[in-house]
Amino acid sequence: MIAGIELGLIYAVMALGVYLTFRVLDFPDLTVDQSFTTGAATAAMIILGGGSPWLGTIAGFFAGALAGLITGLLHTKAHINGLLAGILTMTGLYSINLRVMDSKANLALLREDTVFTPLREAGLQGSFVGVLLLLAGVLLVKVLLDWFLYTDAGLAMQATGDNPDMIRSFGVNTDNQKILGLCLSNGMVGLSGALVAQYQGFADIGMGIGLIVVGLASVILGQGIFGTRTVIIATAAVIFGSVLYRLVITVALQLGLNPSDMKLISAVLVVIALVLPQLTFFKRWNTRRKDREARKVQAGVEPGVGTPASVGGRTGEGR
Repeated sequence: MIAGIELGLIYAVMALGVYLTFRVLDFPDLTVDQSFTTGAATAAMIILGGGSPWLGTIAGFFAGALAGLITGLLHTKAHINGLLAGILTMTGLYSINLRVMDSKANLALLREDTVFTPLREAGLQGSFVGVLLLLAGVLLVKVLLDWFLYTDAGLAMQATGDNPDMIRSFGVNTDNQKILGLCLSNGMVGLSGALVAQYQGFADIGMGIGLIVVGLASVILGQGIFGTRTVIIATAAVIFGSVLYRLVITVALQLGLNPSDMKLISAVLVVIALVLPQLTFFKRWNTRRKDREARKVQAGVEPGVGTPASVGGRTGEGR
């Protein structure tokens, strides 16, 4: 169970990247399925070549960001539909990832030093302390993302996802915002891939296939429970959703389900997360929650933040 929580926290970095494109930019980016592998393959090759695992991890971030840049340029400069641009990049990255991995489908890291080696040697990996250390790292990524989304560039990016025509009328280059968002999103996905490869001890050419469903499941599950009243709450919900998703997978495996059934379980979880908010019980709960928030706004306090409503930014409701 502890291992499931640790994996959930590592995958939460990927889920935050998916949140950035699907919720903030409102962009259907399928690059994720291969930019994850790109980050893993890049980190694995650097480590196997005798490089620092930290350097490999950072390189995994930039390799993923480069994949996002390609998708962004295809969409904004070549005027290719966003969904198709992601599919084209994803398809091309499969061959590129094989090249990066020296035409090998799997790279073993079991005897190599990784960023998790100190934890393993200290006996902390798989322990409560190990979970706290990983949580601290993920929270650092979350805080940086929250900070960015409240900067001028971040607010412009949110506005680009909400109403591109409106923000364009204020002189904001929405193409640049999309490219930046895709780079940051896939950079986080690549970072997650680099960490997962080191945690599991291998990088595999197929490790990212279907990962977009995992990211969506994490976003939908978490935000279905906690809501999206503010950016801070929304990103926290994504992390919780990632851990919850991984725990469900871990329990399913412990109950004896075949690992080949995991994709089906992922799809079922997403369906459940989409259907539950439509049930009468959840509709009533959401209505009561919105009523409480409305009363707080009338009292001069932004819901979920505790500061004057006039100071608050975009909340993400209605996305």
